[in-house]
Amino acid sequence: MPSTARNNSPVDLPSIHGLGVICALTAGVWLGAAEAPTKLVNSGLSPYAISLCMVAGVFTARWTVPTMLKGTRNVFADLSEHRHLIPIAILAGMLWAVANTLTVFAIRDVGLAIAFPLWNTNSLIGILWGRLLFGELKGASRQNIAKVVLGALAIVTAAIMLGFSTIQANGSHPQRAIGGILAAIGASLLWGTMYIPYRKAYISGMNPLSFVTVFTIGELGTMFALVLSFDGGTHAAVFHSGEVRPLLFWLFLGGFVWVIGDLFQQYATKYLGIGRGIPLSNTNQMWGLAWGALVFSELAHASHSHWMLVVAGSIVMILGALAVSTAVATEKEKASMRQAVVRECARYDLDFDRISELHASSSDSTRPGGRAWWDYIIIGGAVAVFIWLGVNAQVPTLSMNYTWIAILSAILVISASVSSWVLWKATRFD
Repeated sequence: MPSTARNNSPVDLPSIHGLGVICALTAGVWLGAAEAPTKLVNSGLSPYAISLCMVAGVFTARWTVPTMLKGTRNVFADLSEHRHLIPIAILAGMLWAVANTLTVFAIRDVGLAIAFPLWNTNSLIGILWGRLLFGELKGASRQNIAKVVLGALAIVTAAIMLGFSTIQANGSHPQRAIGGILAAIGASLLWGTMYIPYRKAYISGMNPLSFVTVFTIGELGTMFALVLSFDGGTHAAVFHSGEVRPLLFWLFLGGFVWVIGDLFQQYATKYLGIGRGIPLSNTNQMWGLAWGALVFSELAHASHSHWMLVVAGSIVMILGALAVSTAVATEKEKASMRQAVVRECARYDLDFDRISELHASSSDSTRPGGRAWWDYIIIGGAVAVFIWLGVNAQVPTLSMNYTWIAILSAILVISASVSSWVLWKATRFD
């Protein structure tokens, strides 16, 4: 158990459930901030170009952060032990890339503050897959089942309210508003399904830091395919236009921020499961609303009724997600989830005792530690890329409130610092 693995520690560490909740809430803060750079879609770049540049930043971060925390030797040893999960992780990355592109279309058509709640209905899909495939909620108490069902209904209700408010606010362009809503819902379906590989990886004992390094291969390959197929091929503006270079830093930064949030979400999925971890991390809707409304003034000219729908829908969605996430697993439900581990071990010929040890231990001492010389090249290369992009960057010609940017950025740093410290003390990032 992460909370008891180091009894000599003077710090009272949270339970597994508490650790998952901390990670999920921090994921919400960072995932909400990560979508802010996609506002650059209003600067004339295509959604495909925006998504490709962000995924390039994601690729850089997904290799840099695990290398900094664990070293590539540890990562490759973990991947070698779980080779059967590599194709699944690549597929998950492909789903993410398509979903992320759909979110850019949604932001373009309906705005960040509205699109966020709509695609966060992915928690409903996650709850369904968690129940069907991994034994989540099987054997749960009536109280927990009620929390999940009522929370899910609240999320659906909130999505309907926010969708209606979008059509109302964009009455002069109803087709564009409807297209944005459909794009956000499509992203929700893809992201909800993407959590299946997440859960399969962690019940098999895989480290989240290892999983994400393979995940990004599917992301980057899919985005190149989308650009080549739908955005002008090799003549796409993202490859040739001089207007792209000044914006690359911000899009890379958005991808890097998203990876930080996703890593915390990965740990939340590991400790809470899909049905609990994903709804709670979907409090990113609140932070997306904050960035959209406070920094970019998306709701500055909204009518009173529009404000009421947006605020009420946001509150209902957050309360629904919290209701789902506070349903702490009972012993009967834990037994059902252990059966999912048994099935995974039988399916892929894994050592059940070994997997159980990985679930129970705070760290894996059998895998190599320390950093190789090439790790420093990877880290140095990532820093060099950001320096080069930063030198060529220009402040986007968008109306932004810099006071709120400073406040929200400070919240990002504080939340990540606290959560990283707790996660390190409890698990050494295993």
